[in-house]
Amino acid sequence: MQSNQSFRLFIAEKPSLARAIADVLPKPHQKGNGFIKAGNGDVVSWCIGHLLEQATPEVYDERYKKWALDDLPIVPDKWILMPKNSTEKQFNILVDLIKSADQIVHAGDPDREGQLLVDEVLNYCQLTPEKRKTIQRCLISDLNASAVEKSLEQLRSNQDFIPLSTSALARARADWLYGMNMSRVCTLVGQRNGYRGVLSIGRVQTPILGLVVRRDLEITQFVPKPFYEVFAILQTKHNEIFKAKWQPSEACAPYQDEEGRVLVKRLAENVCQRIKNQSGIIDKVSNKKKELAPPMPFNLSALQIEMAKRNGLSAQEVLDICQSLYEKHKLITYPRSDCRFLPEEHLKQINGVKAAIENNCSELQTAINDADFTLRSKAWNDKKVDAHHAIIPTLRKTKMDNLSSNEQAVYQVIATQYLAQFYPVYKYAELQIDVDIGGGKFTSKANQMLDEGWKVLFRSKNYQAESDKDSNENNGLLTKLVKKGELVQCIDTELLSKETQPPRPFTDATLLSAMTGIARFVKDPEIKKILRETDGLGTEATRAGIIELLFKRQFLTRQGKSIRSTPIGQNLILSLPESVSMPDMTAHWELQLEEISKKEFSYQQFMYQLNSSLLSLVEQLKHSRLKIQSASPNMKKG
Repeated sequence: MQSNQSFRLFIAEKPSLARAIADVLPKPHQKGNGFIKAGNGDVVSWCIGHLLEQATPEVYDERYKKWALDDLPIVPDKWILMPKNSTEKQFNILVDLIKSADQIVHAGDPDREGQLLVDEVLNYCQLTPEKRKTIQRCLISDLNASAVEKSLEQLRSNQDFIPLSTSALARARADWLYGMNMSRVCTLVGQRNGYRGVLSIGRVQTPILGLVVRRDLEITQFVPKPFYEVFAILQTKHNEIFKAKWQPSEACAPYQDEEGRVLVKRLAENVCQRIKNQSGIIDKVSNKKKELAPPMPFNLSALQIEMAKRNGLSAQEVLDICQSLYEKHKLITYPRSDCRFLPEEHLKQINGVKAAIENNCSELQTAINDADFTLRSKAWNDKKVDAHHAIIPTLRKTKMDNLSSNEQAVYQVIATQYLAQFYPVYKYAELQIDVDIGGGKFTSKANQMLDEGWKVLFRSKNYQAESDKDSNENNGLLTKLVKKGELVQCIDTELLSKETQPPRPFTDATLLSAMTGIARFVKDPEIKKILRETDGLGTEATRAGIIELLFKRQFLTRQGKSIRSTPIGQNLILSLPESVSMPDMTAHWELQLEEISKKEFSYQQFMYQLNSSLLSLVEQLKHSRLKIQSASPNMKKG
């Protein structure tokens, strides 16, 4: 392109997005080398993911080529980014276009990484402050032409997104500092103690490995304990039968474990003998009417968990399928979303999305016919939507024969969850009866469905909706409800002898669930409290890749559907300081990175705290005895 022409430059994150933008610009189009020129002079070019990468330590100082404990930690005074060799040609084309353009539109994906990967190229070009201020931001979460056109009409100033970019920059630099320094120190100390090979450490990957190793140790070390449950078989004055479970009193505490299970059979037998053929009195009757709203539309993690349960797909497989449905087929909105809400603007598209699902998924015709499209679930909420929204079907119609069976399955699940928003709430009665028999408390619980509502969509055996958590402990409901003060007769008893079960090994679904609900595994009560709100280990975009990396590095292995740690993975976790393999630190990081993106915390504070903790951690590890063998560790030491 000639540099003396004035033109507007769109910079997309990848070629597929660039084509979608070019498609809505005036024709004729002229394809250039690494760009597309529209009929009105606008130019669209693209990155190919990150075109720049952090410089390796030896770029800062030649001596860092040789790994040495005395040099650690390595902390650059001035950070250096370098063009990637594999994409250097496109990088140079883009830099020339940026320098020539008089107006720039940033069209990276609508998330932290998408913001940074275009911003870092713009920063590399050292634009004047005046030109920098005029850069606009285009947020595209649906690659269909009408949606792209709408996004081009709603450009914002790129200055609005500086905090998001700063958060992504802090994350990238922190990951480099932590991963590089910790991997070097662990590898060198491991080699000093006889391990041959590189020990890769990461602030997200190592705690994930820690979760799996600790679960595997619990399973290996588990000793089953017998425990006992007592049920009273009760008859009402109307000759109706129901079961009630014994609730041990405080006096029984010495005979129970920490979860309240009775461990002494003699105690349970004694209760059975005392209550059989005795009268009981109804102490309390609670019959609460409850409602359960439809499950929210999916974000990426919720979708990955659902597809792991339904189809046994790994997180990476679901992400790849979603990228294909988004980029290639244009059938779903932006998939790397962490949001489960929808903008109110989308209410205008309901009929269009309905028509698309009807065309694409004949299996959902009944679901569409029975839906009430005037209903509004809590999913539509502008206050809960930022750069991206929940994953839903687009207005695109296609022949489903063009899709693989897994693509069809994922599309159908996304479409079903969307249709659930137009179904009434599930209504049920929660019944609880408390009975006093000879001073002992017995409880009977049961749920009775009053209105199936949205659950009609999730009836099939292999489709358990994530919000379908209600249970029915009882073996039947009373047609004639008892009242407080009424007498019942204990006509028989049931003594169940059970064994405590070890925790189950992680699967794709439960490991992802643990990563998104990491507060459960965090020790620090303060962080635990905060994390219940802003949950997550890693981000929607990175979780799948990190799990795959642990398999690639042979720290994890698959046994059927189970994910288990290897001897090397176990050895590594058992040899590291606990803080490195616990999720507290990285969960705290994610929280601070989120605060940086909201201007509630500063980049300087974040990096200062990181460097201080890294220095003490590296010093601690230098003097440790990191013993990693490829043989299986002695699990009893865990």
